[in-house]
Amino acid sequence: MKHRLFLFDLDDTLLDFKASEKLSFVRTMRELGLPDGMDELFLQYQAINTALWKSFEMGEVSKDFLKVERFRQTFQSKGIALDPEAASRRYLESLPETVVLIDGAEHLCATLAGIGEVGIITNGVESIQSRRIASSGLGKHISFVATSESSGYAKPDVRFFEYATQMARSFVKEETIIVGDRLDADILGANRFGIESCWFNPGRLANESEALPTYEAASLHDILPSLREPAAAHD
Repeated sequence: MKHRLFLFDLDDTLLDFKASEKLSFVRTMRELGLPDGMDELFLQYQAINTALWKSFEMGEVSKDFLKVERFRQTFQSKGIALDPEAASRRYLESLPETVVLIDGAEHLCATLAGIGEVGIITNGVESIQSRRIASSGLGKHISFVATSESSGYAKPDVRFFEYATQMARSFVKEETIIVGDRLDADILGANRFGIESCWFNPGRLANESEALPTYEAASLHDILPSLREPAAAHD
């Protein structure tokens, strides 16, 4: 295997953020006094949250604004009289307590840490991500964590990847690979930075974007065998 530096996205690559997100959202709403049966409200929150994260990645809103605004818009859309700041605070406190590992994450990180260096690259909230990594048990395999909050830039901005790779013990472009689930952030960022990438695609979705992954894997268990094979050429 030629790779020695492995840069992993965190959410929905190593940690099942979708599962954690719903658990934390439901817990938060219950603590604020809303009844059970919040599937529709959660779907509304997800749509608003996704749109705001895209705005953040384009530099249109700040992360502090996003953290509260997603709840403000959700409550407003359903006529719910709750404090969005209190909801945001309770939700973020809950996230590190609802960590769910994606199958194969522990074994993959342990194996790759024995081959080279494993780093985390995330657009998530720095304090929350650090606590979630600690709760996950993956921390002992991870050399560093690069966040958009600490770098000042978000994936897929090339400056984020410049910042992240400066944290590594050793960085050689030809020996570095990004593993992530998002074409528009992880894979496109790798393309722009000039390093290889592996698209974690458990849903086996079609790639209709401009991003071109070097490898593709539907399971974390497939990544090691993929990296040991020659990369497929792109036309």
